[in-house]
Amino acid sequence: DLWSLPEYERAREDFRRRLIEMKRRRRVQVGPLLSFVFENRDTVLFQVQEVLRAENVTEPARVQEELDIYNNMLPEEGELSATLFVEVTDSGRLPEEMARLRGLDRTVNLEVAGERIQAVFEGGRTREESLSTVEYVRFPLTPAQARAFRSGKEPAALVVDHPAYRERRLLSQEVRQALGQDLGGWGR
Repeated sequence: DLWSLPEYERAREDFRRRLIEMKRRRRVQVGPLLSFVFENRDTVLFQVQEVLRAENVTEPARVQEELDIYNNMLPEEGELSATLFVEVTDSGRLPEEMARLRGLDRTVNLEVAGERIQAVFEGGRTREESLSTVEYVRFPLTPAQARAFRSGKEPAALVVDHPAYRERRLLSQEVRQALGQDLGGWGR
C-alpha cells in the first residue's frame, strides 16, 4: 500500500492535510505532560511514508524494516493503540521529570463504563528504571467494553494513577467516534 517516493511527493500535501485533521480528532491530552495519539492504518501509513521520504529509503529490505517497526503500532481486533508522548518542553527538567514518572507503565488505564483497562506498553521499551518520551501502548477491550465504548452512553476516560501524576481526561464524543471506527465490528 506504500507509494513510491515520487508518487508520495505528488500526493503528500493533500495526504498530510487530511492526516493532520484526522490526528486532531485522535489526540487526547491527559494533564500537562502526557498526550496520546491513537493510531490506525492511515496514521501509521503516514509515519512510514514520512520516514521513507526523510531518509530517502528505496531499498526493498530497508522499506520492509520500517514496515515491520511501524506495523507493530496497528491495533489488533478489539484493541485501541496509541502513541504516548511525555511532553517536557524544558530540556533541563527532562531527566528529573522522567525519573519522577518511573513506573508509569503500570498506571495508565482506559476507563469505559466504570471498568478500567490497563494499558499494555510495548515490550522492550520501558523498564522499571527508565521511561522513554515516546511509548507505544495498547488497550485490549472485551466485546462488552467495545460495545459500551462505541455506544457513547457511558463515560470513557484516560486515567493515570501514578503517585506523582494523577490525571483523568474524559474522551469527547468526537474522539470516541473516531476511535470507535478502529474497533470495527468487535463485540457486536
